[in-house]
Amino acid sequence: MRMTLACVLAICGTVLFTSPALTASIQAAQAEAQSAPKATVNLNLATLDQLETLPGIGRKTAERIIEHRTKNGNFKKIEELMNVKGIGEKSFLKLKPMIIVTPPKPEKAPGD
Repeated sequence: MRMTLACVLAICGTVLFTSPALTASIQAAQAEAQSAPKATVNLNLATLDQLETLPGIGRKTAERIIEHRTKNGNFKKIEELMNVKGIGEKSFLKLKPMIIVTPPKPEKAPGD
């Protein structure tokens, strides 16, 4: 028997309605969410809160990133993030697609 509208499943007293159209739309939304680019965070400009949005970066690690930036100047390459305590190669590889480093804008010399 072919189901065209919906099938009803009773599991532990819960009723779940599914349809082919609903299943297709859920799968499409999941695929879109997985392929959507993540927002990038500029390591040289990010605030504590922005750094905490990165996966695996908590408050303490975000503070260490800012401390490193303050002591050593701006990051020149994203790989320098591995110099921060608590961020190893494995963590860095997860963060790599979500972080960028832009050089500070050069100040104009007087008379330009």
